[in-house]
Amino acid sequence: MCGIAGIFHLSTPKPVDPARVERMCDAIAHRGPDGQGVWTAPGVGLGHRRLSIIDLAGSPQPMAATNGRAMLVFNGEIYNYRELREELRATGAVFHTDGDSEVILAAWQRWGVDCLPRLHGMFAFAIYDLDQRTLFLARDRLGVKPLFLAPLADGSLIFGSELKALTAHPLLRREADPLAVEDYLTWGYVPDTRSILKGVEKLPAGHYLLLRHDAAMPRPVQWWDISFAERRRGSAADLEAELLLLLRQAVTSRMVADVPLGAFLSGGVDSSSVVALMAETSANPVKTCSIGFDVAALDETGYAKQIAERFQTEHRSRTVSPDDFTAIDTLAAMFDEPFADASALPTWRVCQLARENVTVALSGDGADEALAGYRRQVFQRNEDRLRGLLPSSLRRPVFGALGAAYPKADWAPRMFRAKSTFLSLAASSEEGYARALSVTPPEVRDRIYAPDFQRLRGDYRAEQELVDLMNRAPARSGLDRAQYADLKFWLPGDILTKVDRTSMAVGLEAREPLLDHRLIEFAAGLPERLRTQRGQGKWLMKKAMRRYLPDDILYRPKQGFVTPISQWFRGPLAEAARAIGESAGLARMGWFDREQLAQIASAHIAGRSDNARLLWQLLMLERSLERLGVAG
Repeated sequence: MCGIAGIFHLSTPKPVDPARVERMCDAIAHRGPDGQGVWTAPGVGLGHRRLSIIDLAGSPQPMAATNGRAMLVFNGEIYNYRELREELRATGAVFHTDGDSEVILAAWQRWGVDCLPRLHGMFAFAIYDLDQRTLFLARDRLGVKPLFLAPLADGSLIFGSELKALTAHPLLRREADPLAVEDYLTWGYVPDTRSILKGVEKLPAGHYLLLRHDAAMPRPVQWWDISFAERRRGSAADLEAELLLLLRQAVTSRMVADVPLGAFLSGGVDSSSVVALMAETSANPVKTCSIGFDVAALDETGYAKQIAERFQTEHRSRTVSPDDFTAIDTLAAMFDEPFADASALPTWRVCQLARENVTVALSGDGADEALAGYRRQVFQRNEDRLRGLLPSSLRRPVFGALGAAYPKADWAPRMFRAKSTFLSLAASSEEGYARALSVTPPEVRDRIYAPDFQRLRGDYRAEQELVDLMNRAPARSGLDRAQYADLKFWLPGDILTKVDRTSMAVGLEAREPLLDHRLIEFAAGLPERLRTQRGQGKWLMKKAMRRYLPDDILYRPKQGFVTPISQWFRGPLAEAARAIGESAGLARMGWFDREQLAQIASAHIAGRSDNARLLWQLLMLERSLERLGVAG
């Protein structure tokens, strides 16, 4: 697990200043505190910061292939590298290290771009091939590891693991993209299809770029996708057994490390399942940790303690208080782009707690997306059944009118928020899911945008991108398309970004066994009845894990890693909420109606509506733009 950065000249192979690459790497030094290196040749420079996990002393980077004809910088882990090494040895490859980096180089020299499907793991890497004079950039299937890109005016392309690596280059322009602001206000993050800075891109998950000197920059090539188009055959018992086998393989493959290893434990189904399977395999007690809240209704540490006692783990916990809000500037610096998932705060704290004892921690991320564990996915399936009973010519006017007239009820669970349900039913299945996934609906965004920003935005609406993605999905049903959107859009943009930045900020490697691609591909083919039953998501996984976990863990209402920002903004942080409405920084950009922002803040503090998520979005946007020093 590391940080990478580099420069590649697309036109004339000009000399690359190694000091410039080094400065880019220094900006992401937190990702790799154990070592650094820079390599340059005509037209290319590669830089690396290392967090040592496997082959601690024997795999420094940038790394040269055995024959010296290719150079690699790599961020991530390849879990099947030992099997690949033996396969490559049988073809004549020679290895001088015990790590996975050298295996990637040998795989590239043997198979070219076709090496990618053979790599099982999380990764973002760059390989410069001296014979072909090409730069090969690749990102893992689901986007666990990030890679930012930006073409510059001097004909070069710069890249790095985080945006701050690119902003360390003096030629990068710092101009905000208004369409990215529209995306951010809609989703709470800037998705992988855009960046907060104009001209900066992200290599999409499951894609690669093959760049050549004296050639135009090509479009990324997709090398992996997930398909929901086919259904697996077999009895529920057989499919349950196959799922459990895949779960065991995914967990055990991620327990290989030459440094202390542990797990995050929230007490929910997913993290508890990972810990149970780790305990089954490990000869020593599993090291676990959890974060709680000083708001009792949101605190899950009791469930985490129950699992820790059940599997006799070495467990530690810590409580997050409203005082942690003072860390907002640290969060803004951590993410670079505005990021408004407030669970980033406790995620960072649990990473800090874990790092006190381990260097690698397994998480439970991924099962909700793959196995239909989110309530919104279950609601989507139910709403699609209702949509099927009425033609759209009748649904849109009837439910649209009901949605417009019905009062807003932020305080109620979604199933009782008739306004949201009516508006969703009035739309197509894809439009309804985009509304369910969004943080700030279009009518609220329209209200808070200033006229100048409305002109900059034009006809663009962030939801359309998700609608188009769902319409293109290799899928058979509305539930399929919803899960596809979660895996391809929400997961890399929100969940994986959150875990990557918060873990790497403290020099911790987070591994996601429930995102093993073989497990994901298996889950995508499950019949819907084995994904959701009687309002329960992750039905087959819960059934498979009953031999390990009690029902009060498996079937209790899902909480998630929720931060009590609503209470904070009405209590100890009420003044911070008022300050958002009066923000000079946001007013200076000229994008928002200050009067509307003030009304939103006062309505939340008074309890007339719950605007906490929007307030948090605006606050994080202001701090991020200030740190980036962008122009509107």
